[in-house]
Amino acid sequence: MAQSAEGITLEGLQELSRWFLREATLKASKTILINYHHQSTLSGVWGSGTVSSSDGQRFGIQRSSLLASFYPRYFGYYDRAVSVYTHVSDQFSVFSTQVISCAPREALYVLDGLLENDSVLRLREHSTDTHGYIEDLFGLCYLLGYSFMPRIRDLADQQLYRIDRDGMHPNLAGLFRGGVDVDLIREQWDQLVRVAASLKNRVCPAHVVIQRLANRSPSDRLARALTNLGRIVKTIYIMRYLNEGDLRHGVQLQLNRGEHRHSLARWLFFADQGEFRTGDYQEIMNKASCLSLVSNTILAWNTIQIAKIVEALRQSGAVVADEDLAHVSPLMHRHVIPNGTYHFSRANEG
Repeated sequence: MAQSAEGITLEGLQELSRWFLREATLKASKTILINYHHQSTLSGVWGSGTVSSSDGQRFGIQRSSLLASFYPRYFGYYDRAVSVYTHVSDQFSVFSTQVISCAPREALYVLDGLLENDSVLRLREHSTDTHGYIEDLFGLCYLLGYSFMPRIRDLADQQLYRIDRDGMHPNLAGLFRGGVDVDLIREQWDQLVRVAASLKNRVCPAHVVIQRLANRSPSDRLARALTNLGRIVKTIYIMRYLNEGDLRHGVQLQLNRGEHRHSLARWLFFADQGEFRTGDYQEIMNKASCLSLVSNTILAWNTIQIAKIVEALRQSGAVVADEDLAHVSPLMHRHVIPNGTYHFSRANEG
């Protein structure tokens, strides 16, 4: 890298890497960029900063690592991979990055990113694909004030649950194949609130809590109460999902934004042919966090340039509607040349 950079030395890069490339500083830098982009006048065209989505992107890994696992779907039966799990807002900014194994369900890590958000974004709705939801997550999101809105495939095979068996309309009785123990939820309500408060105050990682509750025995009353609460919330959401076309469109739109950000990350991760060549977790996290930081930098730069172009067009008399701008992606990247010579000019230092 030092050979491809003008105005900076190898020793300088080593010092920066040793003292400044750590999770706390990278997260703070990422938050500053998100706040700056959110305050721009153009960011509101794409969203209000209250909607988000999360998804995992798989990258190959060449060294032995506890996170590495086989992923035959994309990497065959001999190459290992890890998943970089990112949370993206409706303004296209990445506010959380986690490196996880490809083996467990991504649903375990959804709340980690939402609860660790330190930016000005006030997230209220969150979407994932089918791999990113479990029934317990519906209940925890409800307790924490989030509307969990996943895209669920095979809706015909999903089980709906009823609260009052006697009050069910005869024509709908065949759709609801299970019941919910409301008395158990009422009994364990205080414990459920304590769990939510612990997550809100970041007493322990959310994925640890969800994993332990999911692995408890069927006789555990707290785990059963959370599952029953999640089933109620899930049933209401599925009925809304089937009935409201705007809701389905909004979920798909947000997931498409996350996929579009994946293409930018793949474009930027050109070194080592897009693979991790280290097995150290801290180094992998640093690379993934830097990838998100550069992604947010390109987002902010594109937004500034688009705003200048729109302002010039409007001053010339052209009509540029915000509804049309909403279809312009701020993550366009063909004009970004990731490899080449980097210039670090010190001419303006005084």
